[in-house]
Amino acid sequence: MNFAIRMGWANVLVPKPQPEPLLEAISRFKVSFAPLVPTMYIGILDHPDMAHTDLTSIKGCFSGSAPLPLEVINNFQEKTGSIIVEGFGLTESTPVTHVNPFNGVRKQGSIGVPIPDTECKIVDLNDKTREVALGEPGELLIRGPQIMKGYLKKPDETKKTLTEDGFLCTGDVARMDEDGYFYIVDRIKDMIISGGYNVYPRDIDEVLFEHPKILEGCCIGIPHEKRGEAVKAFVVLKEGEEMTEKEVIDYCDTKLAKYKLPIKVEFRKELPKSNVGKILRKDLRKEELEK
Repeated sequence: MNFAIRMGWANVLVPKPQPEPLLEAISRFKVSFAPLVPTMYIGILDHPDMAHTDLTSIKGCFSGSAPLPLEVINNFQEKTGSIIVEGFGLTESTPVTHVNPFNGVRKQGSIGVPIPDTECKIVDLNDKTREVALGEPGELLIRGPQIMKGYLKKPDETKKTLTEDGFLCTGDVARMDEDGYFYIVDRIKDMIISGGYNVYPRDIDEVLFEHPKILEGCCIGIPHEKRGEAVKAFVVLKEGEEMTEKEVIDYCDTKLAKYKLPIKVEFRKELPKSNVGKILRKDLRKEELEK
């Protein structure tokens, strides 16, 4: 909203950003720039009105709050002629730290480059004083004018999150390529350790999204007698489609290493989401632990 005001643009506000009102608003007001979250792109693509709604007014889109599957990016851009750029930020960074440039090199799957005056480094997951080599995954640390001063009346939490020299510990596993573009691998808390291997749920989520029958997918770690943890997938199928647990696992077997394969699949009509449409992996974990 502030960006539109800064640019002197009209703001079109959609109180309940479900696919139908989003399609209606974009078509009616000839929206040219649309900042949305992944579930909104997915919902629009799957909605029956998509086929006969004119979305050619859209020139640029921004996606944040959660990773946007490459399959969704490609489908949306192909059907609208628009450009989607991904960015990254946290509440603690008020909120943006990285973005892919609209008028520069855009790398699909990347959160882009740091915005002006923002410093970043990637450190060892077990030793925040040691920076990892180029291309290696580690925790993303960020310093800049947008970083918070601390959590209100929570000095212990602040000390855990901010280093003495002012870097914010994001809790995200990331890597940087030779051009200075950053890639989020996954949340540290979401990482599954299965048989001694680090498994990042996002890798499996991406594969699930590629299947033509699957609308949404989300994976978590569940306790396992021999491996410590194993992968469980939660799947929402597109309307009218059917799949079995075995079909999902067999499909993943063609795309993933054996240690990443889900051992269980639960089909749902919907996944838990935040008020901005972000899939809440932590809620699925909590439900599973309470069983």
